[in-house]
Amino acid sequence: MAEDFVIPPPPRADAAVAGTSARFPVRRIFCVALNYADHAREMGKEATPDEPFFFAKPADALVADGAAIPYPPQTGDFHHEIELVAALRDGGLNIPAERALDCVYGYAAGIDLTRRDLQAAARAIGRPWDMSKGFDLSAPLGAIRPAADIGHPARGRIALSVNGATRQQGDLSDMIHPVAGIVAALSRYVALAPGDLIFTGTPAGVGPLRPGDHVEGVVEGVGTVSLTIKKDD
Repeated sequence: MAEDFVIPPPPRADAAVAGTSARFPVRRIFCVALNYADHAREMGKEATPDEPFFFAKPADALVADGAAIPYPPQTGDFHHEIELVAALRDGGLNIPAERALDCVYGYAAGIDLTRRDLQAAARAIGRPWDMSKGFDLSAPLGAIRPAADIGHPARGRIALSVNGATRQQGDLSDMIHPVAGIVAALSRYVALAPGDLIFTGTPAGVGPLRPGDHVEGVVEGVGTVSLTIKKDD
């Protein structure tokens, strides 16, 4: 018997898997803040080597690779942050670090789009900064490549360019908390599950985007992600 909903259920969020027509169903999106020391410094913050700091985006914030998106409302300081993204095939509570990578289905290049002015204003008065991170179309994602094909990348170039000019450049080995440690730490707060995505942090060089900008990101050995900011009508 079909389920009876009082309104039509929303569509399921999903992501592309490289080399196949199959889709990866997305359950939740978690993100790690200040996971590269150089980015922490450019933000005027101290890196947190003891414990990762997490925030979240809604699953329907996903943006397909190559999409054109509007400049978001309520901001005049709209920033890019290139990241390695881990896609989980398994989960649980209190996952040991030595088992954490067994939970990872694969990896993708992603961009954490941020309304930086809203984030700064919220921080200044001690309010949550959900609306600076978890807004519509704030999580562009490239195709996921299975770990069975590429392994678990621990080093390699991560970079982002805007209109052909490099803005961000670093190495995955610069992450304060590697993927295994991130998965283990996050599982102490929530029961992770298949379909969860984890954006693992960004290197230095974050900066503003304008209408008409074309953005390209790359994670060596993993893949690429791109988007265009629509020009004003």
